[in-house]
Amino acid sequence: MVRHGGRSEVTTRRPSGPRVQRAPGPARGANQRRGPAAALRSALSGRSVAGQVFVLQVVIVLLLVVAAVVALVLQVRHDSTIEARNRSVAVAEAFANAPGTREALDDPDPTAVLQPRAEAAREATGVDFIVVMNTDGTRYTHPFPDRIGKKFVGTLQPALAGGVVTEEIDGTIGPLVQAVVPIKDDDGKVVGLVSAGITTENVGGTANEQLPVLLAAGAAGLALAMAGTALVSRRLLRQTHGLGPNEMTRMYEHHDAVLHAVREGVMIVGDGGRLLLANDEAHRLLDLPADATGRQVRDLGLAPDTADLLASGRMATDEVHRVGDRLLAVNQRPTDLQGAPAGSVATLRDSTELRALSGRAETARERLNMLYDAGVEIGTSLDVARTAEELAELAVPRFADFATVDLFEAVLSGGQPDLGADVRRTAVSGIRKDAPLYPLGQQIRLVPSSPQARAVRSGQAVLEPRLSEAPGWRAQDLERSAQVVEYGIHSLIAVPLRAGSLVLGVVSFWRSEKPEPFDADELALAEELVARAAVSIDNARRYTREHSMAVTLQRSLLPRNLPEQNALEIAYRYLPAQAGVGGDWFDVLPLSGARVALVVGDVVGHGLHAAATMGRLRTAVHNFSALDLPPDELLSLLDELVGRIDQDETVEGGSAPVTGATCLYAIYDPVSRTCTVARAGHPPPALIHPDGSVEFADVPAGPPLGLGGLPFETVDLELAEGSRLVLYTDGLVEDRERDIDVGLELLRSALEQADDSPEDTCRVVLDSRLTARSSDDIALIVARTRALDADRVAEWQVPSDPAAVADVRAEVTRRLAHWGLDELTFATELILSELVTNAIRYGGDPIHVRMLRDRTLICEVFDSSSTSPHLRYAAMTDEGGRGLFLVAQLAERWGTRYTPEGKVIWAEQPLP
Repeated sequence: MVRHGGRSEVTTRRPSGPRVQRAPGPARGANQRRGPAAALRSALSGRSVAGQVFVLQVVIVLLLVVAAVVALVLQVRHDSTIEARNRSVAVAEAFANAPGTREALDDPDPTAVLQPRAEAAREATGVDFIVVMNTDGTRYTHPFPDRIGKKFVGTLQPALAGGVVTEEIDGTIGPLVQAVVPIKDDDGKVVGLVSAGITTENVGGTANEQLPVLLAAGAAGLALAMAGTALVSRRLLRQTHGLGPNEMTRMYEHHDAVLHAVREGVMIVGDGGRLLLANDEAHRLLDLPADATGRQVRDLGLAPDTADLLASGRMATDEVHRVGDRLLAVNQRPTDLQGAPAGSVATLRDSTELRALSGRAETARERLNMLYDAGVEIGTSLDVARTAEELAELAVPRFADFATVDLFEAVLSGGQPDLGADVRRTAVSGIRKDAPLYPLGQQIRLVPSSPQARAVRSGQAVLEPRLSEAPGWRAQDLERSAQVVEYGIHSLIAVPLRAGSLVLGVVSFWRSEKPEPFDADELALAEELVARAAVSIDNARRYTREHSMAVTLQRSLLPRNLPEQNALEIAYRYLPAQAGVGGDWFDVLPLSGARVALVVGDVVGHGLHAAATMGRLRTAVHNFSALDLPPDELLSLLDELVGRIDQDETVEGGSAPVTGATCLYAIYDPVSRTCTVARAGHPPPALIHPDGSVEFADVPAGPPLGLGGLPFETVDLELAEGSRLVLYTDGLVEDRERDIDVGLELLRSALEQADDSPEDTCRVVLDSRLTARSSDDIALIVARTRALDADRVAEWQVPSDPAAVADVRAEVTRRLAHWGLDELTFATELILSELVTNAIRYGGDPIHVRMLRDRTLICEVFDSSSTSPHLRYAAMTDEGGRGLFLVAQLAERWGTRYTPEGKVIWAEQPLP
């Protein structure tokens, strides 16, 4: 009992029960089947581990049940006392402070007033008594009336002092708890006392009634615990094979000794990839942390492939994994067989002794792969510089840290190398860009003592294992050599690029990252690698030479400068194919009468044969155009020529026939602004009107040249001054990836965006990249038309009368005076007199005379006869026959052209 501030309290502590901890079982063994009764008897015998565990668990459960009952009884008693104290205090204070209680003390007969109230309150609150007394302790009320007026049994002093008293006593009605509280008047003076009490039996009766149930529950729990313990013991008996503690201890000691003594790593990984066990050898081989047990395998810092294998639990047999500087052979088997727990057991064997052999095999494999890649990746193009770059890029970083390729100048242009000439750095590749080696494109004169010069001179590879100790290499460039060594480059292999008997250059391999210098095996690999690349570089060199020859031939066959003329303002572009030489050509040919002929052609195929055929066709067009033939007749003659070329090639058998040739021929007349066009299998011309609109002229295609038997058709196009005529070859609008119609629409879009000038039109068309130009040449001509002013043209109709010649001379004189060409009057009168006289004498009506003032003075006489005049030398006795001779002497050029209505004889004189 403890008192606090005048109030007495009794407290009781609840006893705490012992903790139970389950010990882990031993390792799994083979199952041993026994009957339930035999297993239970063995467990109860106490000799085996299972029996001892059974007895121990039964004792622990029994103690727990007893402790729980005792604790409950003590707790019930303690709670009953507390409840009795609290209730008695509450009832006593409530009655002492109830209305009328204090006033009743002043009544002559307090008992008559207070006794009924006290009994009613006692019955209502469930306490055993409520006693009201005066300050002397004389009772006014009591459940037994015969005790009224007697002294109260208990402690009153704290209550008389104004406090509350609670105490446990053995009263006449048994052990009880009673409380005494004061009754105070308005001034706080104690004028009486009230005591309430209750027996502990009444408070704790319910708990006492539940005690048998608790005991029964404890007995049932004890029975269940014994049954469960029997089952556990039975399973433990099966797992321990009935071994006793000493036998189990010896078995585990031997198990640990064997597990940690073997020179093979052992790991047990549970379900989910958690490491359950690893012996000392496994810790050493895998460099496991000290707290590895219980952690996830993937979190132990192992290599990804090794961690994946151990965490997967899959079956593996002698699977080799590299762990640090070791090669481990891993065997793994799952443990979830015959009902065992899920997981896996892995053994690890150190096979580092195989590392050297494996390393050599891996090195050989890498070298074979590099040589294979060299055959695939080097020589993808027939470009010498690009092939050298491919060699350098392949070698870095797989073989060397830096690689340089130096070729003789002649090799780059396709010629024969000169061993005494300088070399040019053609390719550079490295792991970094700041190496102090000679830069790309620099011309280098090799010092005879340098490894590169020795390799070129001897034709054999040269190894310099330590550049810092190689004076011959340093002599090449003392300052740069010092920078190279300071940079960290320490070893060099120089290999000549040898193709047959030719040495094309030298390849240098430099090492800086690996501390070991190049060795003899790497020297042999470098020779093999360069030997394969040399074949590709030599092929590119040969191709470059042949391509240069073909391009030179092609350039020589194409027009170098366009002839002077006033009818058209012309711009052109010619772009050869990226691979091979094609047969595209174009020409601008001045004709009589201020006319100009435009021609574009294409010979199918590439190479020297196509270029040579193109030259023959271009020459033929030049010759045919000199005859002033219409476009359709010229194409017919050209078609016959191609047919004869094919026949000649077939008879010789040394060259392929012309498998396809196309041509477009157009004649523009600036006087009539008419353009006559014919084409043989060629794309149609594009026409840009002065307002910028674009259309493709509807010109009958005609068959390609060489087929024969089919006529060609012409179309007359009347072009406004300032129109642009666009002629091109099919390489501009057609390739393997799209149809020609798509290319024509792209060309139309480009032409619509161009300005008026022919130069800008060419630029816009090529900048639009209509084609990649990878397979065919492109020829493009843009001609803007001009018109000859009417003031520069003079025409007369001449009657068929010799007397009309005088009138013609007079008209010519006046027109020349108007043009300011008086100096040409005599010669022009003589030329026209002879031509008109011949037309009147030998030709037919109508006769027409025209004079044009262009870059030259042009005189033309038209008649309806198709008889061709011939120049001849007259004898001394001849009266005539000197007219054309005089014309040829006075004119710069003269000739005849035929029209559907007859012929025209023309003559040109240079302007003064």
